[in-house]
Amino acid sequence: MNGMEEVRENKRKFRINPFIWVIPLILSGVGILMITSTTSPNSFTLTGTPFQMGIKQAQWLLIALIGMFVVFAIPLRVWYKLSAPILILTWTMCWLPLIPGVGMNVGGASRWIDVPGSSVSIQPGELLCLAIALHLAKLLSRWDKDPGKAFLSTIILVVTAAVPLSLQPDLGTIILIFLVSMGMYVERIGWKWPVIAGGLLAGCIFPLLIFFEPYRMRRVSAFLDPWSDPLDKGFQAIQGLIAFSNGGFWGAGLGHGFQKLNYLPAAYTDFIYAAIGEELGLIGTVGIIGLFAFWVSQTKMIYYRVPDGFKSSLTWGVTLTVVIPLVINVAGVTKLIPLTGMPLPFISYGGTSLLTMWSRIGIMLRLEKESYLGKG
Repeated sequence: MNGMEEVRENKRKFRINPFIWVIPLILSGVGILMITSTTSPNSFTLTGTPFQMGIKQAQWLLIALIGMFVVFAIPLRVWYKLSAPILILTWTMCWLPLIPGVGMNVGGASRWIDVPGSSVSIQPGELLCLAIALHLAKLLSRWDKDPGKAFLSTIILVVTAAVPLSLQPDLGTIILIFLVSMGMYVERIGWKWPVIAGGLLAGCIFPLLIFFEPYRMRRVSAFLDPWSDPLDKGFQAIQGLIAFSNGGFWGAGLGHGFQKLNYLPAAYTDFIYAAIGEELGLIGTVGIIGLFAFWVSQTKMIYYRVPDGFKSSLTWGVTLTVVIPLVINVAGVTKLIPLTGMPLPFISYGGTSLLTMWSRIGIMLRLEKESYLGKG
């Protein structure tokens, strides 16, 4: 069988792995249900405002699915060529929230761009994380034989990204970008330099960033001893644990949680995992982790099938941009680490997060298609 006949045979046999997109769709559906429940004091109603947040998230899901198809339709060679302009564009967008009248200030942080004439806001940090994974896959595939140059390029990317994010401030996204970048470097080259860089950051830089920001010090204090101030700095952490306790094994039932009654602030965003624990119980929380684990097992199959280089690094990097936020969110809500304000992928309320997450699915599906058809 010659090369052309083999390609035709592969095209005839090719079928997209449905689990790559079905599992995120299930997770997004759970997110819409939980957002509706946690923003509705009277459980599910079709009148008034309680249903609005869930409807808005469903609208964002439709937009995100369209975005997935658009990303899937674009060949990877195009993303390879445009990775640098995309990175520059998203990095420039990260400065816009700092401009008065353009950015939105929520809780003392300016991380969102207000779209005039609508209730829509964009968080460019979400876009920047994906753009860095895309461009870093390109750089590491070029310089995998030169560890020093590759590591220097990785650090430059992280530091450059950290400048506008630190001014917003958004330490959580900085940590995410650092972990994703180091994880991609490890996959392509090795552990040595990431371990050294991680040690320096954990031992020197991050402690200084925390020490000089009072709200970060409060978060660390709440993590170490939330009961020292249960009505202020420790309130959210305690209420999150109470939500898990209320849920028990089977949960209180969908729409029957108590923590949403202003006990757990913004339960539909960063603390939605605690809301799942209360209403769906241990079965629900373990089920969510199980779905993510199964999805990762499917991306692993793509990783082993794609050619070594840009595509393998991109597969690994995109997977990390989903798994690391998951770990950070769940660990923060369950009080294993201090809170960082990281949304739960596909589930937490937020249009930009949902759109960028489904863009990752589009990239994964394209990686699978091109690897199956044997494109270089």
